[in-house]
Amino acid sequence: MDRTIDYGNLMHHAMRGLIREVMDRIATDGLPGAHHFFITLHTEHPGVQMADWLKERYPEEITIVIQHWFENLEVDDDGFAITLNFGNQPEPLYIPFDAISTFVDPSVEFGLKFETHLEPDDDEDEEDDEAPMEHVEHAQDAPKAGEVVSLDKFRK
Repeated sequence: MDRTIDYGNLMHHAMRGLIREVMDRIATDGLPGAHHFFITLHTEHPGVQMADWLKERYPEEITIVIQHWFENLEVDDDGFAITLNFGNQPEPLYIPFDAISTFVDPSVEFGLKFETHLEPDDDEDEEDDEAPMEHVEHAQDAPKAGEVVSLDKFRK
């Protein structure tokens, strides 16, 4: 039996833990300075809780912004609950950390992108397709308010 260290999944777990810690600090102390987040998540992920009209409008993914107005931020081991304003309508959400595909704080040029690769075809030389990968991006590559940006162009 060939045993290997699964670095992809270890990094996946560590980066989700980083998001958990950041969100926990924000829940306790609020957003400091100019910090704000663009968080893209898979709305079809099991455990995502949001209003039916939001899921209908964003059936696959949505990018939320945590900046000026948010309420009821509570963090647990698996995700966070938050109330955000959608068109002057406060809506409660629950977001599992595993549903997050990107996390960006453009105020400090920080970002994470989580990718899940499919099983490689019969070509065993394609090591890049074996595990989830994370990328750290810089703010110049981050989305502007209301804009969703693909970070695929930064893959090596």
